[in-house]
Amino acid sequence: MSYKTIVTVLDNPDNTQIAADFAAAFAREHDAHIVGLHAEVVSTVPLVAPMEIPDPVAVQALQDVAHTQAVEIERLFRSKMEGTGLSYEWHSFASTVGYGTEPLIESSRSADLLVAVQPDPSKYSDTQVDVETFLFDSGRPVLLIPYILKEPKPIRRVLIAWNGSKEVARATFDALPFLKAADSVEILSVSTSEKEAHPSKESGIQVAAALTRHGVRATFETASCADKSTPSQVIENRLADNSIDLLVMGAYTHSWLWQMIFGGTTRTLLQSMTAMTLLAR
Repeated sequence: MSYKTIVTVLDNPDNTQIAADFAAAFAREHDAHIVGLHAEVVSTVPLVAPMEIPDPVAVQALQDVAHTQAVEIERLFRSKMEGTGLSYEWHSFASTVGYGTEPLIESSRSADLLVAVQPDPSKYSDTQVDVETFLFDSGRPVLLIPYILKEPKPIRRVLIAWNGSKEVARATFDALPFLKAADSVEILSVSTSEKEAHPSKESGIQVAAALTRHGVRATFETASCADKSTPSQVIENRLADNSIDLLVMGAYTHSWLWQMIFGGTTRTLLQSMTAMTLLAR
């Protein structure tokens, strides 16, 4: 198994270069075809008080900005791809719902892998990629690149956040091309206390054995929270201490880990993570 069609989601000019660089690196490794995907967001109609009459000047200005950005993103993407000599194509759709548009989601379903750059939380934009829409509606695995990573890096060490769910099982085998090429793959089950059993232990051991039959250098490990630490902190420490390049997890099956990645009231997006994350649902 290898990734032969890689769809990279390009949401703004700042992310385009990074997304294209990562997609190109993966495409070279797997001899894959790249599809550049962009949603040109048509903004909602501004109204003029007090009669709430649509303001045609404002509408046109917003549409011009969105179109200019789309043209620039396409230019950057094509320029990057032409320089690599890789097989590629470009798809762009205009929609008021952005990345929730059905034609765009349909295009993503042909992919072996979706690649997106996590938006920088300090630079929020209406055009930023909606990762959750892709996870729920595309049926394809999403590789999320933290905004702090600026250039591709080899995936040598992989951590699988294992809880025995169907989502993490799907993510694990969706990640198989990366796992087979990695130097080491750790399947980790985290319990909330040292006294709590690991209900996913047996399935984790079985998955490690199954991956080994694929030629993956896989091991199964357990960890427990101690000294008032949380499962997310255990994962964070493992990512840092073991210099993990890729985290694999099932979407929405680890509430504590999901909050670490996508934020909560006290966290910002990928605030403390340096690893790429492959998600599936």
